[in-house]
Amino acid sequence: MAKQFSSIDDRLRDFIARQHIFFTASATAASRVNVSPRETLCLRIISPNTAIYLDRTGSGNETSAHMKADGRLTIMFCAMEGPPMILRLYGRGRIIHRPSPEYRELLHTHYDGDEPLGARQIVWLDIDLVQTSCGFGVPLFNYESERPSLDNWAEAKGANGIEEYWREKNVLSMDGLPTGLFDD
Repeated sequence: MAKQFSSIDDRLRDFIARQHIFFTASATAASRVNVSPRETLCLRIISPNTAIYLDRTGSGNETSAHMKADGRLTIMFCAMEGPPMILRLYGRGRIIHRPSPEYRELLHTHYDGDEPLGARQIVWLDIDLVQTSCGFGVPLFNYESERPSLDNWAEAKGANGIEEYWREKNVLSMDGLPTGLFDD
């Protein structure tokens, strides 16, 4: 039932645009596998073989540590409304840190310069395989809205509080791997 493609075509791009959530999966050979949910409002498909997402503060920074140590990254979408389908984007990822000119350029070009409070980094995925599968086992859900919790948390912390939080919680992965968050 699975079909493989070398890149994202218009049909798959349309499918991605209709989704409200995606999941990232990463690991190193010796680490735990990390799977994280993300809102699709932060995702951009910038070419048939490139995806980026604006990564906001989380309780950990596992993806960053895994990109620094290994680079393997998978992004997965599941149709929770409409016809069933699962779409996975496989490839190699890297982290683009906030202070870098590349971050600023991507923010300007793909996010209209809008940087939400708590934006931590941009995750870049060079896609080497696209795979669809049936998704018959994924339950149907109705989308209600985005949660305001992360924005509320970031606003309550403020920029200085967020940086303190990053230094406390986001510098090392749960397996003790460096995330590179404050690397130049």
